[in-house]
Amino acid sequence: MRDIAHEVYEKMKVGSTAWIRPVAAKGDTIESFQIAHEQAKQLADEGLINIATVKRSAEGLIDSIRILKLA
Repeated sequence: MRDIAHEVYEKMKVGSTAWIRPVAAKGDTIESFQIAHEQAKQLADEGLINIATVKRSAEGLIDSIRILKLA
């Protein structure tokens, strides 16, 4: 399984923000994307990012996460 949050984190510069979203071309679905929130929480617990916003679809599933790279 892809570590979507880490992939986005690696491409960012310190102090920048980015949205983490599922990419259909890479096989992501809203259902499989739910693990990205856990991955982002792990990065936040390590002090590498701050989770600014979590957006949910009408069904209550997470469909995007906005992060700020701290380190």
